[in-house]
Amino acid sequence: MASTVLVVTALEDVTADWVIAALNEREVPVVRVDPADIGPTLTFGFRIGADSPAWGGRLRTASREVEVGEVAAVYYRRPTPYPARFEHLPQQQREFAAAEARHGLGGVLNHLHGALYVNHPSAVTAADFKPAQLKRFAELGLHIPPTLVTNDVEAARKFAADHERVIYKTFRGLPRSEDGHTGAIWAQRVDAESFDDSLAVTAHLFQAEVPKTGDVRVTVVGRKAFAQQVAAPDGALDWRRGDWEELIHAPIAVPASIEAALHSYLASFGLVFGCFDFALTGDGDAPEHWTAIECNPNGQWGWLPDAPAITTAFADILSTEGGGRP
Repeated sequence: MASTVLVVTALEDVTADWVIAALNEREVPVVRVDPADIGPTLTFGFRIGADSPAWGGRLRTASREVEVGEVAAVYYRRPTPYPARFEHLPQQQREFAAAEARHGLGGVLNHLHGALYVNHPSAVTAADFKPAQLKRFAELGLHIPPTLVTNDVEAARKFAADHERVIYKTFRGLPRSEDGHTGAIWAQRVDAESFDDSLAVTAHLFQAEVPKTGDVRVTVVGRKAFAQQVAAPDGALDWRRGDWEELIHAPIAVPASIEAALHSYLASFGLVFGCFDFALTGDGDAPEHWTAIECNPNGQWGWLPDAPAITTAFADILSTEGGGRP
């Protein structure tokens, strides 16, 4: 029976380290691979045919080797993008080599027969669009903030006039700059008087500000949910913009109807795991006090106080369900 867990991630990934350590304690076979290492230290030979309709063959890293037919579960974390492997090549060669690696190696690793994916990269991609998230939240009966997606200045001005306070947030994080640095644009209040025709350049996301009493991060792994109320010492609109070491955490109970909706949400996208953000407008006891903001289908959770319990939940689902589901 297949029993190996394949962990697909970059070399420096503390979150994956914790899950691998938990699997090692259970003596579950683990192979860690970063597909962008393709080359002398990452080789493979995969086969398929009419007499063997599932991919087979061996994958070899510098320290591990696995028969892909023995992979029962794939923990897909944060692998290095393929283009990084070929940065030394001219543009055309770089794009060709990266595409071939992604469609060849990635194409096999993303379609292993009978393997449990946490989460499958195609499911992550589908669930990573904020408009899709908000639509699904609303369909499941969750409260969401009034939202406008636009590149029209008059539409933005009218939306701002209809709501007392409006915030702007990005759809995605800032890409890495040419010098290798990364940055972020945090959720922020905006003034309609600052709107001009430059909005037409790209899409913008505006939302009515929720008069929140707090924020909640709910991490769902399989059938388990872990919820923490999160607050910044300075009461910032977006708690992510400050020092995460200074954040104030407190466990909070999730109303049964909210938790049920989150499980339905994950199932609808084919996800096993997700990090949900909510804004509270009361003490959190009633479902109507919970406003769904977004879900990161591959979110970070190592910074949370209940990270040890979340690690155990990941090890449980990868080793139990992945290692021989009924």
